[in-house]
Amino acid sequence: MSDTRTLFHFPLDPASRQVRLALGEKRLAFTEQAVRYWERPAELVALNPSGLTPVMVEGDLVLCESRAILDHLEETYPEPPLLGREASERAEARRLLQWFDRKFDYEVGGFLLHEKMEKRLLGLGAPDLASLRQGREALRSHLVYIESLIGQRDWLAGQRLSMADFAAAAHLSVIDYFGDVPWNDFTGVKTWYMKLKSRPAFRPLLADRWPGLAPAPHYDDLDF
Repeated sequence: MSDTRTLFHFPLDPASRQVRLALGEKRLAFTEQAVRYWERPAELVALNPSGLTPVMVEGDLVLCESRAILDHLEETYPEPPLLGREASERAEARRLLQWFDRKFDYEVGGFLLHEKMEKRLLGLGAPDLASLRQGREALRSHLVYIESLIGQRDWLAGQRLSMADFAAAAHLSVIDYFGDVPWNDFTGVKTWYMKLKSRPAFRPLLADRWPGLAPAPHYDDLDF
């Protein structure tokens, strides 16, 4: 397989961040190309008709959106395994991937990131306070659930770090960029996230900045 990889991504897109984390954890070199996907640039649409990120080009192979890319990475570069070595852990990791990419994204990101990020990028006006409140309430419910998982396991899907952890961290990290995660109310989640922030694969995410969207002061602090 070619070692030449280009990842088309938006730095504050949770799906793109999952792929960046997996590439980093597997120590696979790649070139980043940040794109303003909401403007539907011709180069991106030519690769992925949906116009969504991430898209990875590896040699002659074009992989569109996170699940296709993550599956490819796990199948083609199995070490280290990021879906678990046991069938039960792989099943749980896949379940949690769906949880964060569907349920969490819909209930939390769909409100907080739309109001705080997408509206500013698209020039749609000020955030709606009721929507922010709904997203924050849903976030607390999800943090309660994550805390319950961490109370039973070393990592979200079991005894080993997995793509489930990267999915959760990718979504939470973008929300944390805007300062909306109540870390001090969830000490177990905070400790788990600190472990992830300290991994080399996570460091590039902490360096992300986007013009006009400044991060919270603690965003890149490994110890909060």
